[in-house]
Amino acid sequence: MVDSSGRQREALRHFLRSRRARLSPDDVGLLATGRRHTPGLRREEVAVLAGVSASWYTWLEQGRDIKVSDGVLDAISHALRLDDTERVHLYRLAGTNPPQPASRSSAPREAPSLQPVVDGWLPAPAFVIDRYWNVVAANSKARSLLGVPSHGQNYLTSFFTEPSARVRFPSWDDMAARLVGQFRVQGARFPGDVRFDNLAEELCRADEAFAGLWARHETCNAARTRVRVRVTGQQGARYEHLILSLLENSDLSLMLYMPMPYAQGVGLELVAS
Repeated sequence: MVDSSGRQREALRHFLRSRRARLSPDDVGLLATGRRHTPGLRREEVAVLAGVSASWYTWLEQGRDIKVSDGVLDAISHALRLDDTERVHLYRLAGTNPPQPASRSSAPREAPSLQPVVDGWLPAPAFVIDRYWNVVAANSKARSLLGVPSHGQNYLTSFFTEPSARVRFPSWDDMAARLVGQFRVQGARFPGDVRFDNLAEELCRADEAFAGLWARHETCNAARTRVRVRVTGQQGARYEHLILSLLENSDLSLMLYMPMPYAQGVGLELVAS
């Protein structure tokens, strides 16, 4: 006779296998390799996406009695593209209490109400990012002047992998060091959330400059800085950059850019780049 814990582990095994079977490598941005005898992702592919070892994920899917953290379960939820209901179900099958919604990034829910906020900042740039620096909302000036990517894309990834960023920002090196330091501080606010480590590893592979800065382990918590942006030819504009946390959801940060005026207090300050 199977006890309740055994039935729960068996249910966990079937649930994970079924969620894995419904995904293809294309669905998660992986290159399909080799011949597949069964549909869906392989266990080792889920492990890579979740940032855990293949053997550990295999043990979990086999229903072995192992301890799991909330951060790992959240990473597996993300890797398997679970919706909110499925995510809660996974936590319960694993024998843990689902975290409160406030502990997760709620960018999809907040996005509609935040677009008017950033649009109201025009003609200056403004945008909102979540805890992983994915873009939640951005106004037209942020996209055209700062190169902020579209909704759902990662600002940090765009900054380090898009060649136009190095042209757009004359002081790109200084700005890059500051962004990496800020990202490290942000990650420390959410210990156990492996998605920060996964993103850092991806960026280290994608860009040598990021890899070098990440290896320094430097931090930056500046909420107010100055940014210079090349506009046309040899001219550019200076902005005061403010980072504001939204009180209703500490996962979200509002990025505001205020044009720096002339000495007389009017207009944009044009500078040689």
